[in-house]
Amino acid sequence: MVRMLISFGVLLIANAIGLAVAAWVLDGMTIDGVAFVTAVLIFSVVGAIAQPFFTSMAMKSASALRGGTALVTTLVGLIITVWVSDGLTISGLSTWIAATVIVWLAALLAGLIVPLFIGKKVVEEARS
Repeated sequence: MVRMLISFGVLLIANAIGLAVAAWVLDGMTIDGVAFVTAVLIFSVVGAIAQPFFTSMAMKSASALRGGTALVTTLVGLIITVWVSDGLTISGLSTWIAATVIVWLAALLAGLIVPLFIGKKVVEEARS
């Protein structure tokens, strides 16, 4: 249970970084400061629910497409977050495509780097 909570915490941080980077880079994407937390929560929950669904669909239909499920999940997460939340807006097809790739890539990198910092902190606390 603790491991699952830590994983979801890392997911929240990684998605927050991904959304912030995309909003910073793209002119057609804005995130309201107050609603940012709500947008991150919605996006993360949708991603956590949708990813296994899309992965199982890809495994049944075409296993070669399994790697693309993360991009599809990111796009679906953005669509639902924009639809449900007032804090995130994305305008223009090119912005949608770029936002999907940027959020996915930034969240992926943050998801790899953030646990290193958390693990380092836990090891340092255990030593002292």
